[in-house]
Amino acid sequence: MLFSCGKDVTLDSIRNIKIYQSKEGYRFSVDSLLLYDYVNLKKVNSIADLGAGSGIVGILLAKKFPDARVSLFEIQEGLVGLARNNVSLNSLDGRVEVVACDLRSLPASDVKGGKYGLVVSNPPFRVMKSGRISVAEERAIARHEIKLGLCELVDAACFLLRAKGRLCMIYLPGRLSELFSVLSDRDCEPKRLRFVHPNRSSEAKMVLVEAVKGGRPGLKAERPFFMYGEDGGYSSEMARIYDS
Repeated sequence: MLFSCGKDVTLDSIRNIKIYQSKEGYRFSVDSLLLYDYVNLKKVNSIADLGAGSGIVGILLAKKFPDARVSLFEIQEGLVGLARNNVSLNSLDGRVEVVACDLRSLPASDVKGGKYGLVVSNPPFRVMKSGRISVAEERAIARHEIKLGLCELVDAACFLLRAKGRLCMIYLPGRLSELFSVLSDRDCEPKRLRFVHPNRSSEAKMVLVEAVKGGRPGLKAERPFFMYGEDGGYSSEMARIYDS
């Protein structure tokens, strides 16, 4: 059932879904769309989105995989409410649940581990002393490791994943070696990565990573992703992601 969103939110459309999101708090960015598009599984039955925000990635994946059950894990009360509203708005109440949860508390008695075939996350990128802290608490928590650090995120993902399950996430290239170390320490093997560049003449600003719980060594580096073409407009790949 939809709740009253009031004047502090906007109703936005992307691909084949609609999303309520805060005007001043956390709003999804291109990171979420890149992460959604990066998932290349042909079939998956159970998906967890860690730090789901208003629910965009999990809801898009629920539409992409109509037989999958999806759990959206989010700690911030305001975003939990928006995510629940967005689940109903997109007629997904029967398949998508919103779990109000501090991922640092896992394992928890009411959250079952080892049941998800896919875990996705667009996590807080920046350590507390890097970057400008957003004045809006909701955005600050989403961008900086205030409530969730990298080790805690990977611990939660590994707890939720079944054996050979996949973790897909988007992260900063400058922290890639740290990410790989954390994954390997938890027997979650990096298998695929793709660097994301604004254009062909710029360095990578983001990196997409897929790891497999209990996977064998062997990493595939895919061709770079360029968001903009030489004319300054979206590249054909970026336009495809936005197109429904």
